[in-house]
Amino acid sequence: MGTIYYGGSAMPIHIEDRALAHLKVVIATKLRRDESFTVSWTHPDDQPRGRSTIWLHPSIPLRFVFDDPEPTEISREWIEDLANSASSTGGILLVAEHFDTGPIPVPAGAEAALEGLDVSLGKVDVDTLDVDRLTVGGEDVTAKDITP
Repeated sequence: MGTIYYGGSAMPIHIEDRALAHLKVVIATKLRRDESFTVSWTHPDDQPRGRSTIWLHPSIPLRFVFDDPEPTEISREWIEDLANSASSTGGILLVAEHFDTGPIPVPAGAEAALEGLDVSLGKVDVDTLDVDRLTVGGEDVTAKDITP
């Protein structure tokens, strides 16, 4: 869980490291251009229910702290989504990352049940995608079946 320290506020803002890395790229770009904007987010489950918004301005001190010492891989699509919202009148709304799974390989034996169908999850909004069991055409799909 990463942290943003903004201005003289004694209240740190906790955001998951991967989301914070993407947010940092967009915030740094906007502030480098001397642009002010808002950032909004819903409170995590361990905090009182609600949402918060802060006004970001180039003259206000800002520090990003990451728990993970290694930088995360950046998603161009997520950066573009956040940058587009930063330029809107509502400012950045911190949303979950989008994953486009593309076509899902079908294990041998299941082709007949799925003949003519294009099997994909499409665009999925998730914080974490964890699949314990996937059944296609009545047959269990294992990791070895979908690994290229």
